[in-house]
Amino acid sequence: MAENRMGSPSGQETCLRFLYGCLPGRVLLRLCRARWVSRVVGAYMNSPLSAGRAKRTAKKWRVDPSQFEGDILRTYNAFFTRRRKAVFSPDGLPEDALLSPADSRLTVVPLREGTAFPVKQAPYTVSELLGDAEEAKRYENGFAFVFRLSVEDYHRYIYPDGGKEISHHFLPGTLHTVNPIALEKLPVFHRNCREVTLLDCERCGRVAFVEVGAMLVGRIVNRHPASFARGEEKGYFEFGGSTVVLLLRPGTVEPAERLLQNSLAGEETVVRLGEPVGRIL
Repeated sequence: MAENRMGSPSGQETCLRFLYGCLPGRVLLRLCRARWVSRVVGAYMNSPLSAGRAKRTAKKWRVDPSQFEGDILRTYNAFFTRRRKAVFSPDGLPEDALLSPADSRLTVVPLREGTAFPVKQAPYTVSELLGDAEEAKRYENGFAFVFRLSVEDYHRYIYPDGGKEISHHFLPGTLHTVNPIALEKLPVFHRNCREVTLLDCERCGRVAFVEVGAMLVGRIVNRHPASFARGEEKGYFEFGGSTVVLLLRPGTVEPAERLLQNSLAGEETVVRLGEPVGRIL
């Protein structure tokens, strides 16, 4: 059953206050933003040296390795990108249900002209998120469904409806986290890397499916089939907290009332991969 959860982890806030709040922290931050550092971290996470971290994390979050394919404890990235043996099937779910693409904390945002909403604690308009002002106009008066994944979540995601792919493009951004604490010290907005896929879905029409990477994340791994089925795996994130955003046009989807009310109250709602989050009109 879904539950509500608000706010950011206190450990993250403490870390960001150090990084932005003092000279040693800002020196470390400049180093962390270098792309070669991301590559070094990625190499470590893919090496057997990170196996101990994988085992500790699995134990902390009570993840049963036997439920997943292969040896998920051989490296931390193997744990992070683990794939379930039991493949999700939408059988038995209503045909008009919009499915959650991921295990996550969900916020539903009604979109008006110029609406900005937080994605990984950075404010984006739809135009900024997509990198395309003309495409953004299609979603005015529609909804953004923002699915925020935490470290313990399953980091593979699915198509919420069947259909065909129209196009995809990657926006490199900067491998930098953004937080109001940061803005007290640095009056700039940083953008995370994003991959934008435009879908022509069978039931809800044109949809923008956006994956957003995180600090020290250089890999969003997607399949790009010409056509896909409802509930089929779309891709996965490698190491780092991550976010999926679905943009839906006006008149195509009615969000679940509970999820919308929680969001309007400033609360995220925990949802699971494949859980219905709205009704396709």
